[in-house]
Amino acid sequence: PVLRTTVATAPRYLPELNDPIRGVNMKRIIQPEKGAAPKGPYSPGIVVDGTTLYVSAQGPFDPETGEVVGTSFEEQAEQVFENLNVIVEDAGGTLGDVVKLTVFITDWAHFGPMSEFCLRWFSEPYPARTPVKTELPGALFMADAVVALQR
Repeated sequence: PVLRTTVATAPRYLPELNDPIRGVNMKRIIQPEKGAAPKGPYSPGIVVDGTTLYVSAQGPFDPETGEVVGTSFEEQAEQVFENLNVIVEDAGGTLGDVVKLTVFITDWAHFGPMSEFCLRWFSEPYPARTPVKTELPGALFMADAVVALQR
């Protein structure tokens, strides 16, 4: 006998998250004019239910040219935090509202300098943070964030 397994799948119909008839506006795209353009089919940030902002991983990209800024970890980290800040401010928040930060580094030697940047850009209570060592083509550092927006 052949054993067959089934995999749970998402329903074919999902109710619209932005329904003007019911007055529901759960998702809002954040794509600041001053921010770096996405390098693929994703939104730089999404506000859900007006209170939570999810920021896509931001790299050290110049908003004007789309090119990587600098060759050192410090130069690139500065640009990453600038890019995060632009998106958070465009959504109506501040970096003080960040509750979760995921940082992507290419070398554990950058962990100390990355922590120094966090001390410069954030204040207590610091956001929860997860460091991930990975390969980043053309970059040394990226970060994404979850932000609790004030109503």
